[in-house]
Amino acid sequence: MDERQALAAFAALGQEHRLRVVRALVTAGPDGLAAGALAIEVGATSTNLSFHLKELSHAGLITSRREGKSIIYSAAYAGLSNLIAFLMRDCCQGRPEVCAPAVAALSACDCPVGEALNA
Repeated sequence: MDERQALAAFAALGQEHRLRVVRALVTAGPDGLAAGALAIEVGATSTNLSFHLKELSHAGLITSRREGKSIIYSAAYAGLSNLIAFLMRDCCQGRPEVCAPAVAALSACDCPVGEALNA
């Protein structure tokens, strides 16, 4: 991820409903959530949610797929991982204890790593 992509991702996350969407989709896991369930989860109208989903998708933070008549949204784990890696790339300057809390927080995830990154 380059600086331009990181700026787009942070701009997308810098709005209350969009941050709630990403957190809800991360919580939902690779199965994701249907648009209607997601709207209820984050407290947004369908029209408003559609705008936010478009912004998050353009930033590479969520994906969508059609299942029958529903559109299912999921967190783009690779995009989220790239954003975290962008932030942490030059971390520590030879002092691993500086990054230990962030590494510990990421290690607490119960996601199968390969599966999560490819989702």
